[in-house]
Amino acid sequence: MVSTDGLEDIVAAHSYICDLDGKLGKLSYFGLDIHDLAHYSTFEETAYLLWHGVLPTKEQLEDVNAQLRAYRTLPEPVSEFMRLLPKSSTPMDVLRTTASALSSFDPDAGDNSQAANRRRAIRLTAVMPTIVASWDRLRNDKEPVAPLTDGNHATNFLYMLTGEMPDDYKSHMLDIVLILHADHELNASTFAARVTAGTLASMYAAITSAIGTLSGPLHGGANEQVMRMLLKIGEVDRAPTYIEGALERKERIMGFGHRVYKTEDPRATHLRQMSKELGERTGDSRWYEISHIVEGYIREHKGLYPNVDFYSASVYYMMGIPIDLDTPIFACSRSTGWTAHVLEQYANNRLIRPRAEYIGPKNVEYVPVEQRG
Repeated sequence: MVSTDGLEDIVAAHSYICDLDGKLGKLSYFGLDIHDLAHYSTFEETAYLLWHGVLPTKEQLEDVNAQLRAYRTLPEPVSEFMRLLPKSSTPMDVLRTTASALSSFDPDAGDNSQAANRRRAIRLTAVMPTIVASWDRLRNDKEPVAPLTDGNHATNFLYMLTGEMPDDYKSHMLDIVLILHADHELNASTFAARVTAGTLASMYAAITSAIGTLSGPLHGGANEQVMRMLLKIGEVDRAPTYIEGALERKERIMGFGHRVYKTEDPRATHLRQMSKELGERTGDSRWYEISHIVEGYIREHKGLYPNVDFYSASVYYMMGIPIDLDTPIFACSRSTGWTAHVLEQYANNRLIRPRAEYIGPKNVEYVPVEQRG
């Protein structure tokens, strides 16, 4: 039996959702290039695309916008449950636990039709930002802010997080970030969701699996580590010495390299520009400048390109978002891709059951306990 560590380059599913060309650095959702979506689309329109396979008409877009706004509020028992959690709980742990708890309050309980699962996809996507923003306020001894009854997904999240309406520029930047993170083929968390869905477990179970997988530092948690590194460097003139020393100490520099991309991650192209623009607008470009120096050094000495995590770290930070909310925001966006893959898995399901190549001892004789030395 042929074994490939980490299932690298093993095709585990056929999918219509996301096309990723690692050699050319191209990414598309249902054939629509990520650059076009980032320039012209909105997160809500992109969510519809992932769930239905086509861009919505004006009426369909208005309908999905209305549904996402309608489902932003958490069930009251779930809100009260969150207050019982220790304030030391990490945001990703709270998101995973609360998303799982939502299954007990599913208005479509017992209905496993495609229509019911599409409604679950909308509800989960609508409410996840509420969980993240509410927890950040609760752990800081503040009351959660009720979600807006209007406004788009990005604007609503920033409003719930701070209690103040964000400016249009910041909302637009977050909207683009949400589009860029919405899906990425069979990454670890999406694969986890499909494996869970393949058993015909509920969509809530599948998304809970995905959130747990995303929490690992080698997946979604990398952006947090990138920002902590940038803060440790602190000043632009310290960047060259720091990164040189880190490589000499054989430290792992997060945010570089990718299992699939052999050239620049197309999402990083947008995030780099956003980091630069945000630095210029805030009057403090050091986080972009430090990132740019680190990127150049890693490219020259390691031949690695930045991935989506590298520049997203400084983008979130300059938007005033707490560092440990980076990965939960990733999850708020990726919920669209996760749920789209779960819907696809249900539509043509086969239990996902790979094999492991056994490399342990064979034909071992059983020795009674009295004779074991």
